[in-house]
Amino acid sequence: MRSASEPVSTYRAHSNIALIKYWGKRDASLNLPLNSSLSLTLSDAHTTTTVRLDPTLAADEVVFGGRPATAAVAAKVTAHLDRIRRPTGRTERARVQTVNSFPTGAGIASSASAFAALTAAGADAFGLDLNAAERSILARQGSGSACRSMFGGIVRWDAGIRADGLDSVAEPVFPVEYWDLCDVVVLTETSEKTVGSTVGHRALDGHPFLPARLALLPDKLDRMMDAIARRDLPALGPLIEQEALEMHGLMMSGSPGLIYWAPATVQLLRTVPRLRAESGLTVYFTLDAGPTVHLICERADVPEVERFVAELLPGVATLTSGPGPAPVRLSVP
Repeated sequence: MRSASEPVSTYRAHSNIALIKYWGKRDASLNLPLNSSLSLTLSDAHTTTTVRLDPTLAADEVVFGGRPATAAVAAKVTAHLDRIRRPTGRTERARVQTVNSFPTGAGIASSASAFAALTAAGADAFGLDLNAAERSILARQGSGSACRSMFGGIVRWDAGIRADGLDSVAEPVFPVEYWDLCDVVVLTETSEKTVGSTVGHRALDGHPFLPARLALLPDKLDRMMDAIARRDLPALGPLIEQEALEMHGLMMSGSPGLIYWAPATVQLLRTVPRLRAESGLTVYFTLDAGPTVHLICERADVPEVERFVAELLPGVATLTSGPGPAPVRLSVP
């Protein structure tokens, strides 16, 4: 722990797209996952958060996107700030301002970038000195996938086996500059999904297909790591498509069954394989928990992928991102 040099800090943290998905928890209170996962941090999908300590406040104040946060969101932010305050012994409340560069709750891991930014800014403002593993563990407790957004490039989150979660930590495995993969994010719907990921995780409990998935994932993860090491998108792509469909298959057949897809989602999932076969364009789809489709390609193919989306889905917005960095401290206005 150190003394805070300034009682205010602003950080920008980046979302990530999971290649191996985090879905299902062995401990919901600590956000401990059932399986290890792999992700690509996204440069152009990010959250900027300012934490400003104010000893005159009786409670934390949270502003999200220029408006007071809902009671539920504010409670989550306060709970996470309490995790930061506790080891410092400090009691000041904070004014928290946060804004996303992309739609919230639509399947672009907004909670990952949000809690990564809050972790980085909060720890800085309160003077909590943490190493990389400790920052990852802290971010994970706010939102599981936030632990991956504490690093840039391609990141692996090891599920761990300890009950206290101290070995459930993310780490970067390939740096930002290793491979210029891009994610053309197709915003098939921009409204917030009606069933959040927390409920979705619980719906997986007791699923009869879950043991088979968990048994197969380590081999899939090894094959993905090998394909990335060789920068071999034709080897990686089928694996990420299979993984996305497998996760959504479990969602749909859970209790309750969750269908996140929109009509435009289905259009893309049906058309992308045909596009590859007919044009030879090297592009593959994946999805997180939502209707948004992520089209993974190399930088040189981005214009053609964007053109394909514009012709198939006129008027549907896209967000194109390359590999992103770890959280970045910004100057305070």
